[in-house]
Order: sequence, then structure tokens, then C-alpha cells
Amino acid sequence: MTHLLTLLIVIPLAGLVPLVIFRRDDRAVKQVAITTTAVELALSLWMLAQFHIGEADFQLVERIDWLPSLGIRYFVGVDGISVLLVPMTTLLTFISVLYSSGGAIKMRLAEYMTAFLLLEVGMVGVFLALDLFLFYVFFELMLVPMYLIIGIWGGPRRIYSTLKFVLFTLAGSLLMLVGIVAVYLASGDAGSRTLSLPELIEARGSFSADFQFWVFLAFGLAFAIKLPMVPFHTWLPDAHVEAPTAGSIVLAGVLLKAGGYGFLRFALPLFPFGVQAWLPAMILLSVVAILYGAVVSAVQKDLKKLVAYSSVAHMGFVTLGIFVLNQQGGVGAVLQMLNHGFVTGALFLFVGIQYEKTHRRMIADLGGLANIWPVYTTLFGVFVLASLGLPGLNGFVGEFLVLLGTFRFPGVPLGGLFWGPLAAIGVILAAVYLLWMFQRVMYGPIRESYRLLPDMTRLELACAIPLLVLTVVLGVVPQPFIAIIEPSLDRVVRLATDPGLILMAAR
Repeated sequence: MTHLLTLLIVIPLAGLVPLVIFRRDDRAVKQVAITTTAVELALSLWMLAQFHIGEADFQLVERIDWLPSLGIRYFVGVDGISVLLVPMTTLLTFISVLYSSGGAIKMRLAEYMTAFLLLEVGMVGVFLALDLFLFYVFFELMLVPMYLIIGIWGGPRRIYSTLKFVLFTLAGSLLMLVGIVAVYLASGDAGSRTLSLPELIEARGSFSADFQFWVFLAFGLAFAIKLPMVPFHTWLPDAHVEAPTAGSIVLAGVLLKAGGYGFLRFALPLFPFGVQAWLPAMILLSVVAILYGAVVSAVQKDLKKLVAYSSVAHMGFVTLGIFVLNQQGGVGAVLQMLNHGFVTGALFLFVGIQYEKTHRRMIADLGGLANIWPVYTTLFGVFVLASLGLPGLNGFVGEFLVLLGTFRFPGVPLGGLFWGPLAAIGVILAAVYLLWMFQRVMYGPIRESYRLLPDMTRLELACAIPLLVLTVVLGVVPQPFIAIIEPSLDRVVRLATDPGLILMAAR
């Protein structure tokens, strides 16, 4: 399997061929989409099995000249940071397609599944690309299918939401493109320029302080919008509310992670002086996102919008862990990306399940569902507890490591002993708004019109059980995952905190 990573990119594209052939047969379209995403999931697990734990460098590398006159290559590989994000992506895509095949999508099914396969190509490619130009291609590729998924199969305000989503993310992408061009021109003389990550890391000693300051800002804004960080978050609730259930699952579970991953993969290793210059702002915005997301979630009347705003708070822990620049915080950030993908993806799945049956999303219109849906209530309760960080479930591990790293971080004004307790308040607030939501939705008097509604179907259980298993496994035995992440994360932290290069750039 010498071209394993290329196969991960090609398989969803290959699935488009039978989709076109059988586009008029909805049953065949469902079978093709489910089979393609299942094969992709199996291949990503095989890739994970081939990964050598304990090595910090990139593995399963494939490198081919693409535009040799410009120094651009098809260059892919995985390390401890990305090797877990790829199976997360393929699993959530498979679950999204499987759930959609149950009847949630009533029109243009072939086009819908085509959009999901194209989206999977972009999402997987983002986590595999080691050339900045290739990364940008995949980063932009994610935008178009998601635009179509929300704009065609979304809710009543889908046009407004998709335009807002595109304008925000496209603005960030164009800023990153300017930064990529600047990095390319600064990487060497004509004929020796490159956009390959390892070669750029070798050349970064020639990047001046002013250059790093502004280029980090260009990259940082693109990744901050994608995450999204406060105050660039306003596109997210609208996009989630109007997206179909499967669209919300992959939007929260995968697309947001491209921002955090971009910081770790490119911004931190390439611009150590820029990192130090913008560090106070990044820490401040991360803590603000944690507290703001929690407070705004607590006052939401729409169940789906509550889960959407909770993502702002949880992704604040990701950026906080990244920018405390130590191993505990960084490992916690990567784990938090995985945990958020599984748990928040599951929460959106459960919101979609109840909406398909009750056609209600306002919390005030629900209530008493525990009386008729014991299985749904039990599983939904587990994911709510994981989201608020209950020990023994996966949400606790990532947040604990991020807070541990923050308390040990002296690198900003007032130090970690100030920012750590502030971030910890977000955990308390999460318990408040999530448990209050669960109490209002699941308990109390039940509407008569809900009494005959069925509990979870076998298809819905098939979508939920893998996420439940991973939620428990990551919470009870996180060490195997930490062992995969640590070596590569430690390498990124050392590159981002190299005192020699920071002093060299400052001169």
C-alpha cells in the first residue's frame, strides 16, 4: 500500500462515477454512497494501523512534482497530529451519509451524495497536505460542497446563511492566499522557491520579524474564521441552524477542526516570532470564546443554536491549548478536537433525530421526551455529560490537559494562574446550560401529540453507537491516543518556541 494516502483522496472521487450512472435510482445512490464512505473509513483505519507510534516525523509520505518550475509538489503525509483526525473525518462522513439514507433527504439525492463525497475529498486532503499550495486547494474545496449542502437542502433561511458562510470563510481564505504568496517569495531565490512544509521550516530563519508578524496575522485570520474564534464566529450559528442534520454533523465535527489543525501544522512551526507577537491576543480571544460561548448558549431558545454556540466555547479550549505552547496544552487541544468531533457531531445527530419526529426545535415546545424515548434519553444524556466534561468520558481528558497546560503557562501578562481559573469557569457554565437544556427537553409534562412517536430506530442506533463507544473509550483509556499525539506535538512546540530563531528574527 505505497499510495495509501492517495487512495484516501481518490476513493470518494471514484465513487462519483457510479453515482452519475445510477443517479435516477435513489436506492442505488444510497448503496453507492454508503459503500464508498465505508471503504474510505476502512482504509483510514488501515492507515492508522500502519502508523508507527513514537515517531515525530511524517510517515506514509508521497511526494511528486506537480508544478516543478514553481516549486509546487503533490506532497502528502501524516504525523501524530493528523493521523487521528483522518479516521475521525471518515467516520463522521460515513455516519452522515448513513443517516441521510434513512429518508431525511427528500429531493436530489444523487446531487446530495455527490456533494458529500466531494466534501470528504477536501476534508481528508486538508489533514494530509504538506505543501501549502495543495493545502490551500483542499481548504477551498471544502467550501463549495458545504455551500451547496446548506443552500439546497437547508432550512428556510438557507440562502442568507450560505452567503454569510461563504463571505466569511472566503475572506479568510483570500488572506491566507496572500500569506502563501508572501511565504513563497520569501522562501528563496527564483528557481529555489518552495511551498513544501519541511523545506519551509529549514528556510524560516530568513523570515524577518515584520514578515512573521504580518504573515502570521494573514494565516491566523483564516484559521480563526474557520474555527471560529470570537469575534469571527457569527456565521456559525446561522449555518448550523439552517444546515440539514448531516451537514451540521460534518460542519461541527470536521470543518471547524481545519482551523485548529492549520495553526498547529503551519502557523506555529513557520512563524515563531509571529506566534510570540500575537500570543497575548490569542490567549485573550480563546478565554473570551470559552466564556462568551457558554453564556450565549445558556440563553438560547433554539436547541440546535444552543449546540452551535457550545462549539464556540469548546473550540476556545482548542486554541487556548495550542497557544499555551507546552506539551500538556497542545496534546489536550488535539484530543479536544477529536472529542468535540465525536460528541458535538452526536449532539447534532440527536437534535436531528428528534426534529424529524417532532418537527420542533424550540426548547419550549419540547419536554417529557424521557417518558416515551428511554433509549434516546439515555444516549443523549451520555453525550450531554461528555460535552460538559464529566470524568470518565472523553470531554474531560482534553479540557483537563488544556487547563493543566494553561496553569503552567507564564508567557502572557498575568500568567496562567489568571487565565486558567477564568477558562475553568467555562466548564462550570457548560454544566449549567447543558443540564438545564436536558432537563427542559427530557423531563416535565409531555405533549399528547408526542405520545405515539417511536424511540430510536435501528438505523439511528447504528449511527449513534460508534460515537458512544469512542466517547467512552477516549474517556477511560486515553493513553494510547496521547502516545500517538505526543511526539509530533512536542516537535511543533519546540519549533514554535525556538529562542534562537525568535531572537534572530527580532534583530
